[in-house]
Parts: sequence; C-alpha cells; structure tokens
Amino acid sequence: MSGSLSNSPQEDDVSCEGGEESLVSCEGGGNATGPSPAIAPGIESIDARAAAVEIANSHNGKGIDPRIPALVPGFDAPFFQAGLAGYSDAAMRIIARRHGCPFCVTEALLDRTLLAGGRGFIKADLGEIADNVPGGEEDHPLAGQIMGSDPREMAASAIKMIEQGKRSDRAYREMAYEDGKFADPEQHQQLPEGVHVGRRDPSAGGAHGQRSFEVIDVNLACPVKKIKSKARGGHWLAEPEGAIRILEAVREAVPPEIPCAVKLRRAFDDTPEMAENFERIFAAAYDIGYAWATVHARTVEQRYVGPSRWTFFRELRAKHPDKVFFGSGDVWRAEDIFLMMKYGGVSGASVARGCIGNPWIFTQARALMRGEPSRPPTIAEQRAVLDEHFKLLVAVNGSMRPGLPKISADGAPTWSEKHAAKLMRKFGVRFSAHHPGAEAVRLKMIAVKDMADWNRVLDAHYR
Repeated sequence: MSGSLSNSPQEDDVSCEGGEESLVSCEGGGNATGPSPAIAPGIESIDARAAAVEIANSHNGKGIDPRIPALVPGFDAPFFQAGLAGYSDAAMRIIARRHGCPFCVTEALLDRTLLAGGRGFIKADLGEIADNVPGGEEDHPLAGQIMGSDPREMAASAIKMIEQGKRSDRAYREMAYEDGKFADPEQHQQLPEGVHVGRRDPSAGGAHGQRSFEVIDVNLACPVKKIKSKARGGHWLAEPEGAIRILEAVREAVPPEIPCAVKLRRAFDDTPEMAENFERIFAAAYDIGYAWATVHARTVEQRYVGPSRWTFFRELRAKHPDKVFFGSGDVWRAEDIFLMMKYGGVSGASVARGCIGNPWIFTQARALMRGEPSRPPTIAEQRAVLDEHFKLLVAVNGSMRPGLPKISADGAPTWSEKHAAKLMRKFGVRFSAHHPGAEAVRLKMIAVKDMADWNRVLDAHYR
C-alpha cells in the first residue's frame, strides 16, 4: 500500500477557542482543512504495511521505544489518542482503548479553570463513571493536559491534576496566588521560587483513593488567542523564555516519579527566528527532565489550515537522534501512523481528528503491525460501538451530575440521557461516514434527542 491518503470523513467543527472558565481544544477549528496528504515528498515509495511490520519487529519485537513503556506501563504501541475538546471524554477514551489504543490524553484544560474548581476538572477527573459501567480503572494510562499563562498557576494546576482535588479548591488557589502557604523544608513538591506545597505519598492515589494521571502534558501548541496580552498554548513559541519558565515550574511541582510531556508546534510561523525559538524550547524541555515532546507539523499561524509538513520530522530527527518524540498532523488512517514513523523518524504518532467517530483506526493499526490488512468495520461492529458509546456517554454525564436521578420515575428521558444525545449527535456525524448510506444516517443521527431515538436509528440502519 502506497503513501497516498484515501478518502476520509470530512471535518466537523471542533472548537479551539474558550473563555477562561471553559475547555479548549488544540485539535480542530471551524475552518480546518479536511483530510488531505501531508507535505512528504517521496512518501509514495513507502509501503505502509511493510513499514508497520518492520516497526512491530523493532526494539526486540516490542514495536515501541522501550523508554516509553518503562515510564508509562501499558503504553505498549507507537500511537495514542490526542485530546480533543468536546470529544475526548472518558466515554470516547474507553471506546478507543477497547479497540487497541494504549494511551490517551485529556482535553486541554486551562489552569484557571482547574484552580477555580470548574466543571472542566470534573470532566478530566474520572473516578467511577456509573454503577456497573467500566470506569476509572479501565481508562489508564492517561495524561492530563494543561494550558495557561502563568508558571505558578500552571504548577498549582498540575499538582491538582495529580492529586485529583484531594485538597480544597481554596488550597490550590493559595498555592498559585499566596506565597508560603504550605511551607515545610522536608517536602519535595514545590512551586517556583522554592515555595513548598506539600509532600505526596505515591501510594495514596488521588481523591477518594482513585488512580491519578500517569503523565502531565503541558500544551504549548494550541493556536488559541492571547488573553489580556498574555501568551498561552502555541503563543509561547514566540516567547521562549516564558515557555521555559512554565516547563520548569510544572516539572518542579510534579513528583519526580510522574513523567511530564510537552505538546509543541514546529514554530509560531515560518520565519528563521521562530524556528530558533522552537529548537530552544524543544531542547530545554529534555534538559529540564521532560520525557517526550509531541510535535504538530503545522505552525501556530496555520492553525489547522493547509497540510502539515512531515519533512520537519526528518529534520528534527537528524538533529536529535536519541530523543523520544511523537508526531502529530494529518494522521487520518492507520497506515498514516506507520508512514509518518518510517518517513519522519518519529517515535510514534498522535492520532487526533482522525479518530473522531473512528476507534477502529487503533484496531487497524494493531492489525497492520501483525502483518494483516486493515479492514473497515462491519455494520455489526459499527452498531456495537454506537450502542456502547451512547451508554457510556449517559454514564459519564450521570457521574458529573450525581444529584440527578439515573432513572426517571415517569419513564421520560433523564438529563444524562438527553445530554448524551446532544453529544452523540456530533460523534454520529463522523460515525455515519462508515455506513453505506452515510448521508441518510447522518441526518437521522443529528435529530436524535434521547436513547429511544438513538435505538431507532440503530434498528433502522444497523441491523
């Protein structure tokens, strides 16, 4: 199979903008370019299936750089699901894992959202999603992704992510905004300027004893707007000193046994100055102690318009032959994972928009690594996932509103069911692309209002 990309589902809007109390995404936008090939001259000479088998046989048959699973047990394949706002909640992540995804990243959360105790943190904090429904234990290993504008706020937010709200919201805000609140000379967690914030017991887990995030991921890639002239996300690539201060603050605050990673774009724009800024931040991250970087092959100014540049990965690998880094951008099919690895020399691929409504991309990737062809999902396989995903969404949203009834007394749809239907409509747009009658199914899915509606669509089109 050559390197050319096949037709894929078209983009739907994935919001990349958010207020200071909202979730924000770094993997979409209303004006995003639809699925298209990356800039990779000569890639057509690479056989994707052969590349997948070669990669599977690398590293003594493990198929992944051994430094990755050594840091994150369970991360056993060279690909993972990126964080996508409005999509990659626990339900989507669990579906992906059941189809072979070894590692997932949460939606990007603003540091101030976390410190305010907002709903955004509840979405990242799994806990138990519902009675008799697989929950937190299944959704691991998991990275919590944060983004912000101030080193202390980012450090305090990272601690809150690791502790999963073990202290009061006020306590975390005091870490960020009042010096010395948790001073103790024997405690190793600390904020910038050496302000200690409390010792963590590695065996204690998060709040209520649940497992915590295995990785903290710092987002220096998202092309969101500045807030009050302050950089955040990808804008830090134009201000390397500030970016490095944030990386230092988070790594210093997070316990040493928990890896930190960073998400970057290849530059803010295509000027030589910005290319130098990227190189400075990239190198500094590893010097500070970051385990890996995920590099998106578009610039910040590009947002999601136009092709990504996989030639950049080749250049980066030539400069840094021993670094672990993942590639991102224009991974639409399972074959693209291995084309990116073979062509660009990345350690693995971050699958973003290509996995919305397509958890089978991970099943297909594992099949390719076994030397088998990737095959599209059958109607029966599609129905099973659609049914499973809706039920998980009901459970996830029910856990976020614990005071509301799970079963309506009068048989009417519950709040969780109606809210899940709203969420499932946007997934349905992408899921429907796999069906032979895609347009008719899509129109039915976007009209769904509750689980009964959803089941009627499945009965009509997915027998």
